[in-house]
Amino acid sequence: MKFLTFKHKDITSYGVKVKREEAVWDLRKVFADFGEEGFNPKTLLEGLQLNINVDFQEAVRKAVVKVEESAEKDDYKYSFEDIEFLPPVTPTNNVIAFGRNYKKHAEELNNKVNRLYVFTKAASSLTGDNAEIPNHKDVTDKLDYEGELGVVIGKHGEKIPRGLALDYVYGYTIINDITDRNAQKEHDQAFLSKSLTGGCPMGPYIVTKDELPLPEDVNIVTKVNNEIRQDGNTNEMILKIDELIAEISKYVALHPGDIIATGTPAGVGAGMNPPQFLQPGDEIKVTIDGIGTLTTFISEK
Repeated sequence: MKFLTFKHKDITSYGVKVKREEAVWDLRKVFADFGEEGFNPKTLLEGLQLNINVDFQEAVRKAVVKVEESAEKDDYKYSFEDIEFLPPVTPTNNVIAFGRNYKKHAEELNNKVNRLYVFTKAASSLTGDNAEIPNHKDVTDKLDYEGELGVVIGKHGEKIPRGLALDYVYGYTIINDITDRNAQKEHDQAFLSKSLTGGCPMGPYIVTKDELPLPEDVNIVTKVNNEIRQDGNTNEMILKIDELIAEISKYVALHPGDIIATGTPAGVGAGMNPPQFLQPGDEIKVTIDGIGTLTTFISEK
């Protein structure tokens, strides 16, 4: 399944992509009329939080089957052309991100891969697919992109053994780790440089893990104005997904809806010769096999 959160006629809702259509089932409406009694989560995060007591994915499947058989089914779905994509889920915590997890990317920025490099991006920096984000020219002339695989946590856990880590994954998404390279260089930590308004585009979907059985062998391609900048594969990750989850959970409790950004392959603007940073009017597309394409526009104003 591909889950998304969206706005339709100024009303925020969430849903699941309609099979073989560029459309979404509005799960708030579907659950209200076709869900099992007493189960009607109002957001995707609430659905994930309730997953401990009810098989959320199975509840969605059953309700969608019922609406598909309904004569009024068209009342419960919207074309993608009629909605605004929002971040698929907004975690209660900041987005947890790993840097220097691709050797060639670390090398292109003259960083050594000799220790774990973890930072967070403020949840307030999240935005959805096709969003226009500020160009931030008032604070930086070195705005950069980083296409990444995002891991979505499905249940609470602490001190998770590596052998069980993937049981805590609900699905996967795409993240563009927008970065102010000036602030990143000037500051001792990366929080500010990574948390600009609109600095964490995410989406368009969360793809459940059953639909992406090999997340550590998918291509990541980032294009700026249709020019390929990053062309990598998640098999290049130094620390794999189970290792990342095990390491984080040694120190921080993970909760449903938490997001982990797993690092970026080589090809960022700062690593080019000469460097090529994002400019007003630019379009960035990050594509990951099996998930889709996340598009972001840099405001001209």
